[in-house]
Amino acid sequence: MTIVALLGTLLYAAKLHRVAVNAPKLTIAVNSSDRALSETNQQRETVALPRVSVIIPAYNEADNIEACILSVLQEPVLPPEHLEVWVLDDQSSDATLAIAQALQQSLNDPRLRVLTGKPRPDQQTWMGKNWACVQAATYATGEFLLFLDADVRLKPGAIGAAIEIVEEKHVGLLTLCPEVVCGCLAEWLVQPWMMSLLMAGFDFNEVNDPNAEAAFAAGMFMCFRRTAYEQVGGHQAVADQAVEDVELARRLKQQGLKLYYAVGANLASVRMYRSLAAVWEGWTKNWHLGSRRNLSTSLFSATIMLWVCVLPWLGLVTLLYQGATVGLTLLNVLAIAIALTAIAMQYRIRCSIERVAAIPPRYWWLTGIGGLLVAAIALVSIIKTETGWGWTWRGRSLQLPDKSK
Repeated sequence: MTIVALLGTLLYAAKLHRVAVNAPKLTIAVNSSDRALSETNQQRETVALPRVSVIIPAYNEADNIEACILSVLQEPVLPPEHLEVWVLDDQSSDATLAIAQALQQSLNDPRLRVLTGKPRPDQQTWMGKNWACVQAATYATGEFLLFLDADVRLKPGAIGAAIEIVEEKHVGLLTLCPEVVCGCLAEWLVQPWMMSLLMAGFDFNEVNDPNAEAAFAAGMFMCFRRTAYEQVGGHQAVADQAVEDVELARRLKQQGLKLYYAVGANLASVRMYRSLAAVWEGWTKNWHLGSRRNLSTSLFSATIMLWVCVLPWLGLVTLLYQGATVGLTLLNVLAIAIALTAIAMQYRIRCSIERVAAIPPRYWWLTGIGGLLVAAIALVSIIKTETGWGWTWRGRSLQLPDKSK
């Protein structure tokens, strides 16, 4: 058992190390906001600056919406006339709309516009935030559309850096892996290993290869060239998709447009969930759908977590128990050494994850518990998605469209 555990851990560690080292990484070139503004002003007469529309769909985001908006408005590179921020409240049942409207009134910033979302159309299937995005996009006037989730916090200069990459590399869609912030213990246990599965499943360079089938986008940060967004049909075209970001990425590559996926911890951060309940609800909502409801893929992800995260600890505990009750033999000592080596490799894996998602290897020694949680999430996600049982997001019931109709 210990040899099998070590082999799996070594292979997984090597894969993630390779992904982390080779992943393209975005940075903000300027050293300060003052320098950014100075350079922008100097170039304004000779360079045609683009107009950017930032779209923030918000559903029950009272804890996030104000900080998200303020982080966007601190953008130092684009002058005010080249940036507009559209916040669309998607029929929230909390104070999201009131907070956004109060902030708009207090700031009196012409860049910020707050919209009240309309009810979802009858006789149509609109999953997730698609309906909110479609409504806001009809108001946007920018050459570039940056869709942000409300739990994202941009760093000064992030929008300018993103647009620079889109133009420099002739990209249709730029998406990134931001810094993933963890607060409660559940986040520290689950988030790193969820990121590891995404790293293993969606190699950055394979996603960016126009000749490869791999396609991925993180809906929390998607910067479209407007012409590309319209060419793939926008969120209207994926109205019935709960994991709309990945589907948009697939359609974009199928249209021959360029997709660019990069490490973006220097541009943005995100705290996706704030409690065990939120971690559980969020990932069980998305995980199986993200695998395109492929049962073998979802089961494989659960197996990998048990193999890499749980098996080394299970082997060590079993061997130590045997040594304490029966006595140690040379074979037991060698097996314990192998199990400890596999556990040490878990720390190396966490270091690779840190290079991409900027999650420090804190609580790495609780990897066994984290692996169990992630495996359970994958299994429950299959059940929820396929049966609809308990499949919700912040109290809003989810239901897949009936493909037979």
